[in-house]
Amino acid sequence: MQVCHRECVLVCGFAGFTLAAGQVTDHPDAVLQAMGERLRHRGPDGDGVWFNRDTGVGLTHRRLAIQDVSPSGAQPMHSASGRYVIVFNGEIYNFMELARELAGLGVVFRGHSDTEVMLACFDRWGVRESLDRLEGMFAFAVLDREIRYLYLARDRMGEKPLYYGFGRFGTLLFASELAALRCHPHFNDEIDRDALALLLKHNYIPAPYSIYKSILKLEPASLLTLKLGQSQMQPRVEHYWNIGDYYAQDELDAGRDEIVVQLT
Repeated sequence: MQVCHRECVLVCGFAGFTLAAGQVTDHPDAVLQAMGERLRHRGPDGDGVWFNRDTGVGLTHRRLAIQDVSPSGAQPMHSASGRYVIVFNGEIYNFMELARELAGLGVVFRGHSDTEVMLACFDRWGVRESLDRLEGMFAFAVLDREIRYLYLARDRMGEKPLYYGFGRFGTLLFASELAALRCHPHFNDEIDRDALALLLKHNYIPAPYSIYKSILKLEPASLLTLKLGQSQMQPRVEHYWNIGDYYAQDELDAGRDEIVVQLT
């Protein structure tokens, strides 16, 4: 019960940025450290930063250790192949089942975290294909160093938050909370007056909007794909899952009452 209580009160958090081609950030590790510090309340068990000058990608993570409390569960985490680097917030409910499948294919794991299993899935099946296999609540940012793509993804129901948007000089910023974005020197803090109107109307700001004009919420069941190394980066956002399509399947053997239970 103690773990459940901590999970409800504290959760992991991450933040990061991607520089456009030709852009630089002074002292990137210090910037990442500051972004991560604003997320300290989300993860008291550890922190990590990673910056890659070749791709211009920086990642920071605050850790709440649950599945693997050893250093092998620390993030940012690299896949066994070295191809992928991830920061992740959430829990993959079927990670042990996936780990057994991957072990049968010859994968050897260093630790016992669901993060490592996710990375092994990416190594084996790719990011987009792995999303269909993941069951849980999650938000993550993962860099594919081989083909120089950055991916941001959010779980099907949107349980874990993820904000993203472009700052000054074409820098892409992303984080679990808006406060972390404000620590980056390229952040644009212009208020979105239309979002204010939505707040007054609904008493909250619905996705994909945020209080800032340049920042959006990644919608549930969405995958953002960004090709790196361009002077003007253009992310592509797609829905990898649709609740209407799922429950419209002819082979779905579930009545109305069962569906209600699944969704509550």
